[in-house]
Amino acid sequence: MAYSAAGLSLDSMSSNKRTFSYTTTDAIGTVNNAGYFNDAVNMIRVGDVILVHDSNTPTHHWCVCVSNNGTAVDISDGQVIAQTDGD
Repeated sequence: MAYSAAGLSLDSMSSNKRTFSYTTTDAIGTVNNAGYFNDAVNMIRVGDVILVHDSNTPTHHWCVCVSNNGTAVDISDGQVIAQTDGD
């Protein structure tokens, strides 16, 4: 699939960093590809954190914007948030 602006929401912001949530049915391997967030190039800045929720699997990953040159956005591979319950 492709990026959907409806899935991206700004959760918090400070003077220079912001945290977003992004919900999609795309797997993290698709979302973390360079260029996936290009349509949000004017919104996402280097250092911004994105909590990616794959509603299809479901999984959650913390990702960071590692580059934005004004036309292309790239985010980190992401750190999975374990969704296990041992009790």
